[in-house]
Amino acid sequence: MTVAIFLLVLFATMTVGVPIAFALMLTALALMVHLDFFDAQLLAQNVQAGFDSFPLLAVPFFILAGELMNAGGLSRRIIDLARSLVGHIPGGLGYVAIAASLMLASMSGSAIADTAALATLLLPMMRKQHYPDGSSAGLIASGGIIAPIVPPSMPMVIYGVTTNTSISKLFLAGIVPGILMAVALVMVWRGIARKKQLPVAEKSSWVERRGVLGESAWALMMPVIIIGGLRFGFFTPTEAAVVAAVYALLVATFIYRELNLQRLYRVLVDAARTTGVVMFLCGAATAASYMITLADLPSQLAESMGPLLQSPMLFMAVVCLFLLAVGMVMDLTPTILILAPVLAPLAAKAGIDPVYFGFVFIFVGCLGLLTPPVGTVLNVVAGVGRLRMEPVIKGVMPFLAVYFAMLALLIVFPAIVLWPLKLMF
Repeated sequence: MTVAIFLLVLFATMTVGVPIAFALMLTALALMVHLDFFDAQLLAQNVQAGFDSFPLLAVPFFILAGELMNAGGLSRRIIDLARSLVGHIPGGLGYVAIAASLMLASMSGSAIADTAALATLLLPMMRKQHYPDGSSAGLIASGGIIAPIVPPSMPMVIYGVTTNTSISKLFLAGIVPGILMAVALVMVWRGIARKKQLPVAEKSSWVERRGVLGESAWALMMPVIIIGGLRFGFFTPTEAAVVAAVYALLVATFIYRELNLQRLYRVLVDAARTTGVVMFLCGAATAASYMITLADLPSQLAESMGPLLQSPMLFMAVVCLFLLAVGMVMDLTPTILILAPVLAPLAAKAGIDPVYFGFVFIFVGCLGLLTPPVGTVLNVVAGVGRLRMEPVIKGVMPFLAVYFAMLALLIVFPAIVLWPLKLMF
């Protein structure tokens, strides 16, 4: 009965258009009434406790770092470097998008920010060289979701805080799969480029490449500092976010000199707005999570899913199918905040490594960013490129198919995620 009330209130409120944060608070309120445990003060305290968290400070600073990168010229220089290196290959701008998405992902951790930067700079170039709009947009969207996979990743920070999982280990778990995602995109794009006989751009000279490399060197140092600092224990993930934001600010202001006071004000406002939305979601989710724990929902679900818990692989397959269905109608952050506190204890009872489960949870949630009808990343590409959604959805399908194949491999071979952790810990 408790599970039914939780699901009914949550999805009913979302269906009628209630914002997700308020839907979560209403769900917590409904569980309080059901358990005859109504206390408005306790509800407010849990909401406040949800964003009063030191690890969650990483979220606003990574958001700010991403905004500074885009406004301060770091993202553009990364794309210019990729274009000088691989832009001359047939369909070269597609390879530029893949290389740039992997490099940008290692700096910002935001799928939306990276996708917007790539689409703004590359879609006009692709259109000028007569690339098909659908395939171009689909590739850029597919590259954009690498950002939450490789470190630093904002969804991993939120998942780690929500489920008390090591954020550093989650970061390291994403390195190999993130590279595999880029390789998979290269394979699919190569087939598209050959089939459509995409044009070849002029090859950059070594002098031009050296110049672009010199220009982008400061931007390239950012992931080295972040990942190196995390690996060798110089700072925590939260401190890494602060380092990233300060570094991006200094480079954009004093080295590239593209960030004046007026643009900085705009960046700070945009970052503050995004942070406010995310933090309010975290607070509302904490209140709902408190009531979920009080109502003992994980144990009730464990009883109903008893046979699945005996087979970790079958459990993972069913959870992934469920998360794929949820991802079609819900964004990644609320998916983590709502479902991770419920599913993570079940995974532990099934004997599944918590870091592996957390990574797969986030990977599946990222696929939801590419699936209609919500498809946040698809909407970003379509909006920036002024494209209808139909060709964008059609263009993303080949890339989504290879991601689904990769998900199957991750379920069958967990070592793909876990072996880097065994090497480093």
